[in-house]
Amino acid sequence: MAWKKTRQKGRNSLVARLNTRLFLRLAGIFLCMDLLLAALCALGVVFWSEQQASDIAQLVAERGVPSRETSDWMAAGDYTVTALDRPPEGTAMPSAIPGPENLAGGLRTFCRGEQAWFFGRWTSRPGQDCAYVVEMSNGGEPYAIRLDLSGAVTVLVYAGRILLVCQVISLVLNLFKNAGTIKKVLHPIQELAATAAKLNTVTAMSQEELQTLAGQLNAINATHLDTRIPVEGTQKELKNLAEAINAMLERINQAYRAQARFVSDASHELRTPISVIQGYARLLDRWGKEDPETMQEAIDAISAEADSMKELVEQLLFLARGDNDSARVEMEDVDLTEIASQVMKEMAMVDETHRFSARWSQPVPIHADPGLIKQAIRVLTDNAIQYTPQGGLITLSVTRTRDTARVSVTDDGQGIDAASIPHIFERFYRTDESRARQTGGTGLGLAIAKWIADRHGGWFEVTSRKDVGTRFTLVLPAAVAGGE
Repeated sequence: MAWKKTRQKGRNSLVARLNTRLFLRLAGIFLCMDLLLAALCALGVVFWSEQQASDIAQLVAERGVPSRETSDWMAAGDYTVTALDRPPEGTAMPSAIPGPENLAGGLRTFCRGEQAWFFGRWTSRPGQDCAYVVEMSNGGEPYAIRLDLSGAVTVLVYAGRILLVCQVISLVLNLFKNAGTIKKVLHPIQELAATAAKLNTVTAMSQEELQTLAGQLNAINATHLDTRIPVEGTQKELKNLAEAINAMLERINQAYRAQARFVSDASHELRTPISVIQGYARLLDRWGKEDPETMQEAIDAISAEADSMKELVEQLLFLARGDNDSARVEMEDVDLTEIASQVMKEMAMVDETHRFSARWSQPVPIHADPGLIKQAIRVLTDNAIQYTPQGGLITLSVTRTRDTARVSVTDDGQGIDAASIPHIFERFYRTDESRARQTGGTGLGLAIAKWIADRHGGWFEVTSRKDVGTRFTLVLPAAVAGGE
């Protein structure tokens, strides 16, 4: 059973599979090289033999076929010329292969000698009595030219065996070397897999645990979530993976920090009204039962704080639904000027301490959710009211360019410093924490307005100068005229 599990694990191992493929590929390359070398050696031997036979045939043509005594004498050398008592036998040279002209009618044969005892068994020794025979006629007299190839073939056979042994040794060495190289290359992926497996088994993590896991993901060097997998010098195949992991870590880092800050700020915002309600409840318990004035003051304060908590909870629920993509957005063709006019009338009726001005001259059609757009404009107007002194001027304007519709809310209030502008759309962010309770804001209005703008494919443009005023502009895609 253990052997079967090990075998199955080996089959499923990426290292083993890659190593096997590399081994087979290298073996295939060696095999092709050996076949090519063998073919080249064979052709070389044939062409050399043809040239030698051509020179001998030229001598025979000039001097005639030697006698048997002369042939026996020539046997001591590397060739013999023997008269035949039969017609020439063998295989003709293919016409596609060029050869000497004086051997055009010759028939070729490659023969070997007798078997002998060699390396513990009976076999033909490498190159023993190997001969290249050309049989042909000289003026009607058949004869055979026999070239002894024993020496050349023996050298080639032994060289081939040495080459084969070296190749086998190279295959075995590469089998182990490739395994180590593949493991080294795949080590980052194995680290990621181990970290991912640990992440899957963890249901709840503290910030320290998350940092530790991020450290493992970043070659166990990181102490903060801000560190990333190094991309420079990374293998090309792993570079995209490293960049994707870095992007994922960045999103996790931002989401984790945003969540931690959101929970902390929400707790802080809820703690204050709860403390106020508890304080007035104790006041009622001690002195308010017999004092109508104290009782009324406590009731008014508790009611105001309850309304504040209700507004905060509703905004939190709105943002939570937005984060979960469960908020309903019903798009339709509407007039942005009409929506801005409605907000202007409502604000003028509720607030009599500021002056309001409207600037628009024609309808500006958009394709949007009228309720959400109205809520976003109301947020901008409410912010202008909160941060503009009594008697200040608040202006709503609606304009259109070729592709965009723009609604702006301008005030002459306290303004926003340049360092705070990049953060004003963050949840619970306030430019002046000391005035948070005085203005009554929750710090969620602009975050809600930004979510609405994002859902409609729009954005905000903010221009502000300290103690001069601020202009918020909501930019939305304009509807095409004629409903196209």
